Amino acid sequence: MGGQIILSHGSDSGPDATKVSVLAAFAESLGWKTQRPDYRADDAPGYAGSVDPRLQRLVAAIDALDAPPVLVGSSMGAFVSGLASLQRPVAGLFLLATPSEIPGYRQAFDVAEGVPSVLYHGWRDDVCPPGGVVAFAGRRRLPLIVVDDDHRLGDSVDRIVEQFGLFLTGLAA
Repeated sequence: MGGQIILSHGSDSGPDATKVSVLAAFAESLGWKTQRPDYRADDAPGYAGSVDPRLQRLVAAIDALDAPPVLVGSSMGAFVSGLASLQRPVAGLFLLATPSEIPGYRQAFDVAEGVPSVLYHGWRDDVCPPGGVVAFAGRRRLPLIVVDDDHRLGDSVDRIVEQFGLFLTGLAA
């Protein structure tokens, strides 16, 4: 196994956040190279105002690589990872607590057709209610795992790592 993974943290978080840190360490143990852009300065303008600066930072990170990466994102990081897949080739998308839209932003969540993707969400997510991502996954026929957890998915980290391992194994096959 191997390749490059870019992990994007959520708003009000950072590159050392629990989920992206655990997933990065796990991927590195399997031979993947990882990077975690720091979007904290990009988040200053608020949710809608942070999308474009985050997207520019993520696309620049993709452009600096010699092969399409796997994108992993949580919340706002998932949102911009999906949008980045519309602009640049990516090897896969593993997205957590994904908002179906950012109020005030011009575009709803979307992903490029044909990109291997998994969406993971909590039924009790009060920040990004599950209805939007459930509808999106249904329209696009994308794999969606919904668990009894909240937006932070703190009770699901072990299961997320397990699913991430299965996802990476599937990409390598």
